[in-house]
Amino acid sequence: MSTPLPAAAPVSPDTAGIERAFTRIAYLTGRVKQHDRLMAMAGVPLDRAAVALLRQIVESDPLRPGELAARLAVEASHITRQVQHLEKAGYVIRVPDPDDRRAQRIQLTPSGRATVERVREASCRAMQVALAAWSPEDLRQLATLFNRMVDDFITHADAEGHEPAPGPAPQPATAPDHGGASHPA
Repeated sequence: MSTPLPAAAPVSPDTAGIERAFTRIAYLTGRVKQHDRLMAMAGVPLDRAAVALLRQIVESDPLRPGELAARLAVEASHITRQVQHLEKAGYVIRVPDPDDRRAQRIQLTPSGRATVERVREASCRAMQVALAAWSPEDLRQLATLFNRMVDDFITHADAEGHEPAPGPAPQPATAPDHGGASHPA
């Protein structure tokens, strides 16, 4: 059950504008049509859940299925089914957990790593086209501020006792072709 927000001063117009833009970005990047277009560009036949799982695995050391479920805020059974599909397709393997030999961790195969790289490359290319008119300085500033916002969201979620979707903070882009972020698939 969520805790209601405390009564506070009215929301600033800038914050409301950011929230509207963020909502639009989430909608645009979460559409099935956008995902299908990205997968066609990358040349991979993966659904959104599989891409989210592969992206989470590539950002960390091999993780237990329960850890992956917590990071993606889904049920463990969902991860189990996805891992089975990805394992059959040759994208992941199960490896023994060095801390507990009875447990297993999920690790990308070279094919899985190459697939994630193709998806990221396609996402970055699409973003580069969309932001082609932006100056390198504007792109760096957007990357810096966007990463700062994500870090603040994670900090706030930690303070509220919610489970954030951890992962390493992306480094700000040094060249305009990455823009500091990628489209979620």
